[in-house]
Amino acid sequence: MGSDMWGYSGTSGHVPGTELIGYAVEATDGSIGKVDRHTEDVGRSYLVVDTGPWILGHKVLLPAGLVERVDNENRTVRVSCTKEWVRASPDFARGQHDDDIAHLRLVEQYYANRHM
Repeated sequence: MGSDMWGYSGTSGHVPGTELIGYAVEATDGSIGKVDRHTEDVGRSYLVVDTGPWILGHKVLLPAGLVERVDNENRTVRVSCTKEWVRASPDFARGQHDDDIAHLRLVEQYYANRHM
């Protein structure tokens, strides 16, 4: 994934300032939940996805570089990972990891090494 992990790609269709909260999130193999919140911080943009009952209300942090496409018409965000990668990713607890550099590095390491 490389150094662009924390930024939206130029081809994603993401328009800065667009409110993504509530958008459905689709992995390469199906639905994984809804955007609970998102950031547009330079060098550290990400989505927090609430997976809902799919995996017992698990929330995960997905780096913006995983976003393949933002479809504003259908209020959907498509990401370049599978449901299993998301299920196995580190837990995200609101307030607990917002500025936790160690957790951000854990997420970065997890997605950078997902091919292993």
